[in-house]
Amino acid sequence: MKKSVLIGPAIVILIWFLISNLNIVDKFFLPDPISTFKELFSLIFNGTILPDMVLTLERTISAFIIALIIGLPLGLILGSSRKLYESFEFVIDFFRSIPATAMFPLFLLIFGIEDKSKIGVAAFASVLIILFNTAYGVIHAKKSRALAAKLMGASKIQIFRFIYFWESLPQTFIGLRSALSMSLIIIVVTEMFIGTYAGLGRKIIDFQITYNITSLYAVILLTGILGYLINFIFIYTEKKLIHWSGK
Repeated sequence: MKKSVLIGPAIVILIWFLISNLNIVDKFFLPDPISTFKELFSLIFNGTILPDMVLTLERTISAFIIALIIGLPLGLILGSSRKLYESFEFVIDFFRSIPATAMFPLFLLIFGIEDKSKIGVAAFASVLIILFNTAYGVIHAKKSRALAAKLMGASKIQIFRFIYFWESLPQTFIGLRSALSMSLIIIVVTEMFIGTYAGLGRKIIDFQITYNITSLYAVILLTGILGYLINFIFIYTEKKLIHWSGK
């Protein structure tokens, strides 16, 4: 990791420390970073927060896998024909314009308050991101290589399989990364407002209700760290798998 990457977080923590210790904001509502990080380490190492973290990750990954299974093939199919994509463009944009939170009541009616509703609404939001980016990647793949392959006698299936699919991967991975982050966000939000016995969102609400502010900030930090790590791992994987991107 480059040292410059740490400059931003260090400045934010310093500002946080000054605001808290100079009483610009009451310490009850904004505990200092040292106390918050101590509480975070305590929650992790005494095992208090681990079951909630694991459950949130399980829900997030489940939603992402469902979105991947649905969104990737549909994106490839729609992207393979501009006319086909334009026929469904309004439908795609319409559902992309609906906030996922607005779908909570519908999913609650269909699946109830169990995990299915949480995973379902997260998958709904994520599948549209994957579908759009995959289709966009296929549509905007370099046509010169496809034309060269066609002149050499390649079939449409071969051109799609060996050229369009691989050309679209950089944009597809952008969609996958965004969808995974969206899944985590939606899962945490649904854990906060849809009945559940555990999860990071549930812990945030519990600590807020009991005015355990330091623990509240600690769990929020943990959620942000998880999101960052997921994104970092995905970027690393993307660089390894799509090493030719940008060349």
